[in-house]
Amino acid sequence: MRLAVVGAGGRMGRMLIRAVAEAEGCTLSGVVAREGSPALGQDAGALAGLPPLGVAVSDDPLTVFAATDGVLDFTTPAATTFFAELAAQARIVHVVGTTGLADADIAKLIAAAHHARIVRSGNMSLGVNLLAGLVRKVAAALDQDFDIEIVEMHHRMKVDAPSGTALLLGEAAAEGRGVSLAETRVSTRDGHTGARRPGDIGFATLRGGTVVGDHSVTFAGPGERITISHHAEDRAIFARGAVRAALWAHDKPPGLYGMADVLGL
Repeated sequence: MRLAVVGAGGRMGRMLIRAVAEAEGCTLSGVVAREGSPALGQDAGALAGLPPLGVAVSDDPLTVFAATDGVLDFTTPAATTFFAELAAQARIVHVVGTTGLADADIAKLIAAAHHARIVRSGNMSLGVNLLAGLVRKVAAALDQDFDIEIVEMHHRMKVDAPSGTALLLGEAAAEGRGVSLAETRVSTRDGHTGARRPGDIGFATLRGGTVVGDHSVTFAGPGERITISHHAEDRAIFARGAVRAALWAHDKPPGLYGMADVLGL
């Protein structure tokens, strides 16, 4: 499978290049960076700390998308929705690991998925998606006597909060409870907030240092607590998951998929 990487100038873009180069069943077909990026014109292998791969970094996504079977995208919401339109035109696989997407951005992905195979997840790691499956089951098994709180911590440079992974876990908890996350989500508490409302799903955000990603979901009930956690130690897990998602989607019909589909959860 021919795979291209967009956002090559960033840290995650370089990891995606390495993941494609090291994976079986795929080859690197193109690499895209933003206009004006210092990465432009460089060999993708050299950019990612590998031997030369014979693929130069380009700022022409249209040409790259026309010559590939799939695209790996961990960029920004604006860039991702633009790339989704190109993926739909080319009728290829588009793996989206971008976080911070608004409802309007999701709507554009849904529209593009009429022609492209889009796999989107707030987190591409195997462990996190298994965690989400467990959260869904626990939330379904416990009633509202158990309060749900999600705590996440990331490095100081992360720009969105709560993290896409925290929201993924919140959605899993809401699905297990059979409620809407939009109606039960509490992302901030400050001042005299009053007692906790039954059924709320709370979020707490920590930022600092170089933390790759820590997530915990606590079910706090009368006299006992259940806490399920995941700790990411290497960003390469996200890149490897993205490659796995692309390979899985290669022969699937157009549609919007998640990592739960990829992993058979």
